[in-house]
Amino acid sequence: MRPTTSAAGLALASIAFAVSGVVGFASPQSHSTDNVEDALGDEPQTLPGAFIIEWSDGYDPEDSFYGDLGVDVERRMDLKFRLFNGGSFRLKNATDDETGQIFEQISARPEVKAIWPVKTIQMPVPESGPQRRGAVASTISRVTRRQSAATDGYRPHVMAQVDRLRAEGYTGKGIRIAVVDSGIDYTHPALGGCFGEGCLVAFGWDLTGDTGDKPDADPYDGCVGHGTQVAGIIAAQPNELGFTGAAPDVTLGAYRAWGCSGVTTNDVLLAAFNQAYEDGSDIISCSAGYYTGWSTDPWGIAASRIVDMGVPVIVSAGNSGREGIFNHGSPATGVGVASIGSVDNEIMPLLQTRASFNVANRTEDFGFLSGTSPFTQNLTLSLWSVSLDTEAAGDACSPLPDDTPDLSDKLVLLRVSDASACGSWQQASNLVAKGAQYLMYYSQDNSTYAPLSFFASGINGVGIVSPSQGAYWLGLLSQGSEITVNIVDPSLADILYDELENYWTGGTTSEYTSWGPSWELVSKPQFTAPGANVLAPYPLAMGRRWNIFGGTSSSAPLTAAVFALVGQARGTLNPKELSSVISSTSKPLKWFDGEAHSQMGPVPQQGAGMVQAHDASVAKTVLSVTQLSFNDTDNIIATQSFSIRNTGTTTLVYSLGSRDALTVNTFAAGSSSVSRFPPPVTEAAAVLSFADREVVVAPESSADVTVTVSPPRGLDSKQLPVYSGWVTLSADNGEEHVLPYIGVVGSMKATPGFLSGPEHGTFIGFANNPDPANTTYNIARPGSEAIPGQGNYPSILASLKMGSQMVRADVVPLSRTTVPTTTFFNLTSIGMLTGFPDTWVTRRNWRLGIFDGRLADGTPFPEGRFKIVFSALRIFGDAEKAEDWSSAETISFNIQYLN
Repeated sequence: MRPTTSAAGLALASIAFAVSGVVGFASPQSHSTDNVEDALGDEPQTLPGAFIIEWSDGYDPEDSFYGDLGVDVERRMDLKFRLFNGGSFRLKNATDDETGQIFEQISARPEVKAIWPVKTIQMPVPESGPQRRGAVASTISRVTRRQSAATDGYRPHVMAQVDRLRAEGYTGKGIRIAVVDSGIDYTHPALGGCFGEGCLVAFGWDLTGDTGDKPDADPYDGCVGHGTQVAGIIAAQPNELGFTGAAPDVTLGAYRAWGCSGVTTNDVLLAAFNQAYEDGSDIISCSAGYYTGWSTDPWGIAASRIVDMGVPVIVSAGNSGREGIFNHGSPATGVGVASIGSVDNEIMPLLQTRASFNVANRTEDFGFLSGTSPFTQNLTLSLWSVSLDTEAAGDACSPLPDDTPDLSDKLVLLRVSDASACGSWQQASNLVAKGAQYLMYYSQDNSTYAPLSFFASGINGVGIVSPSQGAYWLGLLSQGSEITVNIVDPSLADILYDELENYWTGGTTSEYTSWGPSWELVSKPQFTAPGANVLAPYPLAMGRRWNIFGGTSSSAPLTAAVFALVGQARGTLNPKELSSVISSTSKPLKWFDGEAHSQMGPVPQQGAGMVQAHDASVAKTVLSVTQLSFNDTDNIIATQSFSIRNTGTTTLVYSLGSRDALTVNTFAAGSSSVSRFPPPVTEAAAVLSFADREVVVAPESSADVTVTVSPPRGLDSKQLPVYSGWVTLSADNGEEHVLPYIGVVGSMKATPGFLSGPEHGTFIGFANNPDPANTTYNIARPGSEAIPGQGNYPSILASLKMGSQMVRADVVPLSRTTVPTTTFFNLTSIGMLTGFPDTWVTRRNWRLGIFDGRLADGTPFPEGRFKIVFSALRIFGDAEKAEDWSSAETISFNIQYLN
């Protein structure tokens, strides 16, 4: 990396690593988030012995600091920026015990402002939509589109009102957007074809190289693709698919923070954000993160400081929505950072294999998706249908009649069966009995149009077409027409782009979008944008030119483009003003949990609602805040004020009101685990009252609004209900604005942090099965060879259901021991488990690997009786007070050596 020229850090440094030893395990600990389908990436892992330091103001210790530590240090990165002065390093050959002592030593030094562990972060794995397999680059040049499109009639742009700004001539020209991601394939024709001054991708830096350790000046992405897709959503140029990015005239910067492995670290990302800021970026967009739920990790702090300096930072919220409330990603949790959720596209874009059919002396094109038994050669086949009924529930679910013709030279058309009738494999087996080799299914409706995966002996080609294509063919066959289908070997075929209406989920908040609020009870996300099933360019070196991309990874760059367009229209890129007008003009969406409802969806899922770019661009109203948090019952701030600024030339009169959202119970009745999606909801709502129901604001003036909340009644505080809604402001010039609010009935602090007892997930055992108390684990003595077939080695599981600033895992002796001990309040500890203490964590599971009997310094773990006590600092808790720690412990167990 080339040389380059605040918020609180680890507030708990005084007690971090304050232990004498750390228990060793033979295999690295693995983490689980209850099978989160995680678009932000896997649970962050702490890099052993590696730290990020921020120097105190006025200090620049350079090499003298590392020399004074008295240990061998590997310098990782110099983090010397205008908004962050520090560095990162790794202790070489230090035991965990020594690491803890050095951590304390560093924390106490006056030149150290803050210190954090270095954590690894996975590249997001986005949701993806239906598309043909093997869409190789060499064939994409012959893509054709079935429908002609009006100027920017691309549906995600219409949903977000981008089309209206584009029609007025706004394209983002002159605005620099930095994309912090996996780099960009700037050789793609839709992304300009070049890198450098005068190109679409004009600036940037590669902080990792392909292998993660070879930074250079070329941020090319040819092995991941994520950043290339993000860039296309922002600024794709006119292309054969008939769409462009939302702001095609912006200038892009590429800051490659992930190499080909898809793994990076938070010090690299901190550097990428700061470098993008110092290179003059007007907006920073990042479609990645990791789940913390806190605003206080170094990456989030860096993002917040950049916002404070006048540069909007747009970050994806994450794709963990199926895991329920309180599971938001960082740095989206940063103060002032715009966190973006996702809305399902109203259309399903399709990249299909192109084929044709002949009927009545004419030839027409159609598209299909190949199944797991794909067509492998050029074929010309007569089309034969099992039934002419487009509503048939069970085509070929029963053996076919004796008069069925030989199907070996035919393409058999059949409807995907109802699940209650039979499976696709059974349909295929019945058709094989009549000689069938080639099958073309048609889906029951648009929502089920996807490749089929099954195996049936004798089948040499399976595809699926849309329900409309199937119905069209059946209509022709019912009229007595003969249809001949021409299938080209898919490895050579062109691709046909088409669009289907998404009647089921289109325009609803995406099920996967991560829920807030933060553990500090700040409303997250800020707003949503179309993100599911969108078109995007793909690196040419990865075998195809286009992809169907989905998740908050795609809603964030669309929102970054919206910031550029609205900023261009309003003549300012001030992040506070843009966030205000984009938030207040967003459209709250109704609750969708698999079924449509009349009630509004909760604010912790959607924030202010779906962005409406044109409304934001012309709004004369600017609110001083983008959200209100009434906090929990313990800390309620029932009466709050905000201001309305009228930027127009005429006096505006505002009528104030409110709109309720459904209240979400964090825990279901009788449950101690956070509810997965869809969570239990209730219509019990808060009541808002205003000091004045009508507010008059003169031109270029402001007026204050005071609002008081009465939380909903009749709720069980143990379920930790989160209520929400919107303050509504209706201006007499026709403008409609919303201000989202949240609050909690119950106590965040009083809610236990851990799931206690083996039935809930804190236990010691084997292969995820809890063992009874006083189980003796017979293990090989450290340093000796294991005896084959002998020994039983324990593993440990702990489940944290609430976020915590710090989590400890103390090994407590229950029999006499000669090992040195320390105390933690009333606990006597010989040390902590590997990876603890863990700081600024969200709810999660720890699954710890097989214990091998070693302390961190390599000395044998003593024989005897022990238990593991997990302790988590409660939300809003004081680390110096014993009562502010929540704990769970394993049963007692014995360690005994075999030799």
